[in-house]
Amino acid sequence: MAGASQLFLDTYIAEDPQRALEELTKALEQKSNDAGYYCQRAYAHILLQKYNDAVKDAKKALELQPNCAAAFLRKGMAEYHLKDYTAAHQTLTEGQKLDSADTTFGIWIAKCDENLNRQQTDVSTQQQTLTSKVKYDWYQTEAQVIITVMIKNLQKNDVNIKFSEKELNALIRIPSGEDYRLNLLLLHPIAADQSTYKVLSTKVEMKLKKQEAIRWEKLEGHGDLNLKHFTSDSMHMYPSSSHYTRNWDKLVVEIKEEEKSEKLEGDAALNQLFQQIYADGTDEVKRAMNKSFMESGGTVLSTNWSDVGKKKVEVKPPDDMEWKQF
Repeated sequence: MAGASQLFLDTYIAEDPQRALEELTKALEQKSNDAGYYCQRAYAHILLQKYNDAVKDAKKALELQPNCAAAFLRKGMAEYHLKDYTAAHQTLTEGQKLDSADTTFGIWIAKCDENLNRQQTDVSTQQQTLTSKVKYDWYQTEAQVIITVMIKNLQKNDVNIKFSEKELNALIRIPSGEDYRLNLLLLHPIAADQSTYKVLSTKVEMKLKKQEAIRWEKLEGHGDLNLKHFTSDSMHMYPSSSHYTRNWDKLVVEIKEEEKSEKLEGDAALNQLFQQIYADGTDEVKRAMNKSFMESGGTVLSTNWSDVGKKKVEVKPPDDMEWKQF
C-alpha cells in the first residue's frame, strides 16, 4: 500500500473527497489489483458518507492484502456509520491485532461498545415495559396446567411457542409490532409432545400436559419431595400466580362474554349478525336462510320462507360482478 499512500495521503483525500474518489477510480482502471487504491478509495467514500461503497472497497482491499490494518479500520468505520456496531467491533478488533500502536482502533472500538451497551439497555427497558403491560395467569386441572396470555387480535403466525420437559418459551409479536417474550422454568416436568396452544380473539391459551397428576404449588421453580396429589376436595382450588383465590369458572364465563361482546368490523361484523339471526330464528327462518343461500350460490340470504319456499332462488351477484358457473 506504500505507493497509494504516497500518491493519495489521508490529508489529500480529506481536502477534496470527490476529486480524490475520481482520481482513485481512474488509478484502479490502470491497476485493478492495487489494495492501497481500494483502501484509500474506501476512505473517500466514508468522507462522502457512501458507507456501503466504503465497505465494498475495504473488503476488496482485504482480499488483495489480508493483513492490511488500514483496510480493517476503513471497513470498521463504515460499518459503525451503518449502525452495525457488532460487525464494526469485530472488524476493528481484528485490525487492532495487526497494528496495536494505532490508537484510532481503540477510539472506534470504544464507540462501538458505548452504542452496543445503549442498545442492550433500550431493548431491556422496552421488554420490561411491555411485560408490565401484558398480563398472564395460570390455573391447573388434574391433568394439565393452563396458561393464558391476555393479548387481543393476534394472528397464528404472530405466535411461536416451544415446549420442553421443564421449560416454556413463547415469542409473540403483538399488534403494535413489539415482541413479547415469556420464558418459564417450570416447577415440574411436562409431556412436551402432548402440550398445545391456541390463538383466540382475546388471548393465547397454552395447555401443558402434566407427567404426573400432582398439584403445582407454583408455576416456576424447583420441585420438592413433598408432592401433593389431587383429591376430590381440591379439584377446584387452583393455585395461581396471584395472592388470592380465583373463581375460574366465573373467569371463563367473563372471557366468553368479552369475546361475545367484542366489537367487530366489516365482513366479520356482518357474519356475526347473520349467525345471530340464524341462532335466534324459527325453523322457517332457518329453512329460508339455508335454501336461499344454497340455491343462489351464496348471493342471496333471505329469512322469508313464504317467499323463497315457493320457488327456486335465482343467482343475484352484486352490480359490479358477474356470476360464472365452474
